[in-house]
Amino acid sequence: MPTTSLKRIAKFRLPSGILGASITEDGLWLVAACMNGVYAVDVADKSALKIGEHRSYASSAAILPTLQTVVTAGYDGTLQWFRKTDHSFIRQTQVHDFWSWDLAVSPDESMIASVTGQYLAGDYKYAPAPEREPSVRIVAADTGEVLHSLTHVPSVQAVAFSPDSQYVAAGNLMGEVRIWNTTSGRQVGSFVTDGFTSWGIVKSHCYLGGIFALRFAANSQHLLLAGMGPMRDPMAGNGRQRWEKWAWNENMPHKLDETHKDESGEGLMETLDIHPDNQRFVMGGRLRGGAWNAAVFDLESGNRLATLKTGFRITEAMFNGDGSRLILAGLKGQPSKKRGGQFPDFGRIEVYDVT
Repeated sequence: MPTTSLKRIAKFRLPSGILGASITEDGLWLVAACMNGVYAVDVADKSALKIGEHRSYASSAAILPTLQTVVTAGYDGTLQWFRKTDHSFIRQTQVHDFWSWDLAVSPDESMIASVTGQYLAGDYKYAPAPEREPSVRIVAADTGEVLHSLTHVPSVQAVAFSPDSQYVAAGNLMGEVRIWNTTSGRQVGSFVTDGFTSWGIVKSHCYLGGIFALRFAANSQHLLLAGMGPMRDPMAGNGRQRWEKWAWNENMPHKLDETHKDESGEGLMETLDIHPDNQRFVMGGRLRGGAWNAAVFDLESGNRLATLKTGFRITEAMFNGDGSRLILAGLKGQPSKKRGGQFPDFGRIEVYDVT
């Protein structure tokens, strides 16, 4: 089992809260999807340049190194493309009527997936209403052409491609994961977990929680999920910091592992990333109670290896190409009062050495 040590080597702020981010292989440059727009960030000199904006919050971002482009998604339901070299705008595609919650780029850089959906009660027992539009859309990365429109149960919060680009998976608010073949668009797998969704003792008249991040393992046959465990009182937000590992590509999908007893506190986990050595993964998010809001785990045994308590909400946790750096991005609060005519910077970025 590998050991892990994390040492912070840099921290700085952005003008607005970061909801999604993507880092280059060398870890020296990233693009940040923020509440007030899209920023190109030089990690080395801690500088940021605003390069664009959506009509609402920018929610996700991805760097496509081969195509030398940046793609962002927003709560306006659009995808936007920018050139990585000079940050110039390329195109915009309206892929959803509602918000884009998350996006992912296939490892071969041919496809972009975006997920959407609003949870609305469909009956007196608060079962979710049917889709008003396809919850998952896959578009061509080079043109923005819609390749597949895939159905799920809204709201769908997380999406990921397999390492071989053959599959795409999406998870929703109710703990259901569906998997499709990216060539045919045919659904090839699904399973439901009750580990991330709450009604609780105090009924909230809606589902709370859900799957907020997922990743395929290197073999493409296992999926990691992240979110928050069920709560006695959903309005308290005191569910357990939770991940689950599933074998999905079998006649009977089944859970292989989950957050171990006494290795977590309370809080919503919003991000996952697998280390390039394929032996470790990181999970991060918001802290409700406990000792950490980011932790590294052994992928095989599930044991916790290292923890961080950052003092801010982590929306993106990313390893660089060789795994020597861990970059955390997010936000601390949401200022309501201006200082000197401006809101204080509340976006956060921290960089850690990984050994």
